[in-house]
Parts: sequence; structure tokens; C-alpha cells
Amino acid sequence: MLLSEFDYTLPENLIAQTPAEKRENARMMVLGVNDKTIEHKHFYDIVDLLDENCILILNNTKVIPARLFGYKDTGAKIEVFLLKEGVNKEWEVLIRPSKRVKDGTIIKVSDELSVQVIKPLEDDGKWLVKMAYAGDILEILHRVGNIPLPPYIERKMSSEELKKLDFERYQTVYAKDEGSVAAPTAGLHFTQEILKKLAAKGVEIGYVTLNVGIGTFRPVKCENVLDHKMDSESFEISQETADLINRAKASGKKLVAVGTTTVRTLETAYKQFGCIKACKSASELFIYPPYEFKVVDKLITNFHLPKSTLLMLVSALAGKDFIFKAYEEAIKNKYRFYSYGDCMFIC
Repeated sequence: MLLSEFDYTLPENLIAQTPAEKRENARMMVLGVNDKTIEHKHFYDIVDLLDENCILILNNTKVIPARLFGYKDTGAKIEVFLLKEGVNKEWEVLIRPSKRVKDGTIIKVSDELSVQVIKPLEDDGKWLVKMAYAGDILEILHRVGNIPLPPYIERKMSSEELKKLDFERYQTVYAKDEGSVAAPTAGLHFTQEILKKLAAKGVEIGYVTLNVGIGTFRPVKCENVLDHKMDSESFEISQETADLINRAKASGKKLVAVGTTTVRTLETAYKQFGCIKACKSASELFIYPPYEFKVVDKLITNFHLPKSTLLMLVSALAGKDFIFKAYEEAIKNKYRFYSYGDCMFIC
């Protein structure tokens, strides 16, 4: 399977730079997989499309302000993008421009936080650094950090209005457990009101936690798709959610996953244990056609980048030809793409 098979051309003006004015007003393309139908709706219509025969599973991870801007003692501006916390205040990070740092370089972010470069890592551009601070790192990051938007969303960090918008909207309304460096963006369309309406219809709702890593942004670089290796991402499934899923599947209900991160969490758990059970583990699962889904029946997801593992995942669920037909239709109808864009319901 070749990477070039998952390429498409997207007009730049269709890359959403800001979210819809109201979360639920985003457009939603509804794909009927069995009869290959395409309908154009809005996200608030999801209330009419789900009923008591469905369960809804969402990823409640919370995005940390992982993007830091600091200065060397020479005055050079350096960006540090936090990826994964280690021990003794060490972190795996990305650094830009990396050519301006070396082992031992000190980057001052604020009076309460500095970053010392330790060494480059073998893993594709990552660095190991040690943070210097006193107190709780998450509290400090909320004061001095920035929301880690994907690179295709352009921002002038001096804009306080945009910064405030991103802190609110690049986060789901049900976000709970901090640890992600990217939002599970399919969930950005939900409001508490929509969740309440679904519950009132008898739709049972459960949550998993997968901390989204840099792999979400990273393109596949090998032409043979099978040579690609996914970054490891930690996840957790509670006993309550495991019981909900097993009870629902036993009674023939359909599982609706919100976002590709939820899909990978559930399918990884099944692959590891042969069932869904309460666990803390990690996923490196790469889903591409053909893949037999063991847990997930339907999916709410945004529109994904060309040649991305996410596009391959939805192609595995709905069929590659059908997905590319839908994307062509979305471009023709000027849907908004990627993290802050519109979504689709694959059912």
C-alpha cells in the first residue's frame, strides 16, 4: 500500500483558522457506509441521528499549554514544544530553530521557568531537556504557556484575543485529565446541552482517556505505508466505561466513537486483552485498510490531512474510495477542514 494513494489537493482557504462561532453550528457530512449515501447537515443534527440503540464514547483528555516561547542569553527567540514528561523534571520536546541550540543551552521562558537542553534524541528531531522551576509545573504552564495549535493554524502570539479564544475553544467541554499536546478535535463540536439531549434520548455516554501526542501532527514519510511506526500514546479505560461497553455490545447496541483517538484506544484494548476491560496501557496501533474493527461501529470525526494516518483510519472504516468521494464532495461544497473545521459522521 502506497502513501501516494492517500493524497488529495486541498485549497488553502478551506483550512479553518478559527472555530465556528458556536461549536454545534459546524457543518456535518453524514456518510451512510452500507448504501454509500452522502447527506449535508449541521452538528446539532447529531441529536436526531443517535438513539437508545447507540452508546457514545468520548476521549476526555485535556490539552496542556505545551508551547513555550523563550530566549537564549544572546537574545535569540526559541520555541520549545513539550511532548512527554519524564523523571526529575526532564521532558521530551521539539525545539525550533534547533540549529540555534546545543547541549547545555539555557532557554529562559519566564522568571519562574527555564529550560536547559540536555541532548538530541535519536527519535526524529526530539530533544531531551530539564526544566528549572519551583512548584506545580501545570500551574506554571497555564501562566506562561500557549495552546499547542497545529502548524496549519497560523497565529500571531501577540494577539491576546486569539490566545483567549484558543484557550477556550481548542478544548472539549468535557475535558478532564491533563496530558495532551493536541485536542481530540472531533469532540470540539459537542456542547453540554447536546450531551444532555442525547442522554435524555437514552444514549448512554462513556469516556476514555488517551493523551494525544505529536504523532497527530507528524506526516507519514515512507512511501510504503506498512513501514510507518506510530508514536506511543498512553491511555486509560475505567471500570465504568468497560462495563458500559461490554453491556451495550452484548445487547446489540452500536458503539459510536468520537474521534480517531477513541477508536485507537478501544481497538488497542481489544487487541491487547481480547475484550474491553479497565486498564492503563499504551497504543501504537496503526489502522489502515483493510482492518476489521472489533469494537467501533460508527465514528464522528473531522476532515484529515492528506497522507495522514488519520485519513487511513477513516478509509479503513468507510472504504477508501467512498472516503475520497466524500472529501471531493466536501471540497466542492466548501467544508472547513482540519482541527477547527467541520466534521463527518460515518454510520
